[in-house]
Amino acid sequence: SRKRLKALRTVVAWRGRAEWDQVMVGLYCGDSRLQQEALDRVSAWKSRYGPKMPLAVDCTAELIRCKVLDSSGRLKSHELILSYGLALVRFVNLITERKQKVVSIPLRQLAREVDIPIWVVDLRHELTHGKLPPLALCRKGCDVVLDWLRKTYWSRQLGNNLCEENEDEDEDEEQEGVEENAELDDDAWD
Repeated sequence: SRKRLKALRTVVAWRGRAEWDQVMVGLYCGDSRLQQEALDRVSAWKSRYGPKMPLAVDCTAELIRCKVLDSSGRLKSHELILSYGLALVRFVNLITERKQKVVSIPLRQLAREVDIPIWVVDLRHELTHGKLPPLALCRKGCDVVLDWLRKTYWSRQLGNNLCEENEDEDEDEEQEGVEENAELDDDAWD
């Protein structure tokens, strides 16, 4: 059984479970220095993993990058709106795109199916087709989406590995759970 599991392994960009957990905690910690370190690690993953990077990791990184830029005070309000806006538009488009069928389904319906608040889809619509919304609304949208990603993706990754493990089990078994769940963005969100 163990030999069979090793044959089914998936190659991932992170070194192991500890690095995955460290990045997850760093992204959501609220400390911009630690968040930047986690973003640097995600960038390294992306350079190794390319298009196989889980959408949830990519979207989380883009939204956290906006928050880090916001807290730096280096960008003007208009620039922050554009930065948050691009990250929010990409999130809604990428997440709902996987649920699109041959017949086009309205984004609002798709968002309801995956529990994304409708007002986030409306915010995406305004960012794409209307007048740019206030910065406060973009910040709130970012926070709501980050919370959705934490609950829908990141907590599931952590939750699948919370069980007690024997001390003599090696790190390979821990990593298998992360590797299997790394593909969540392809299947579990459907």
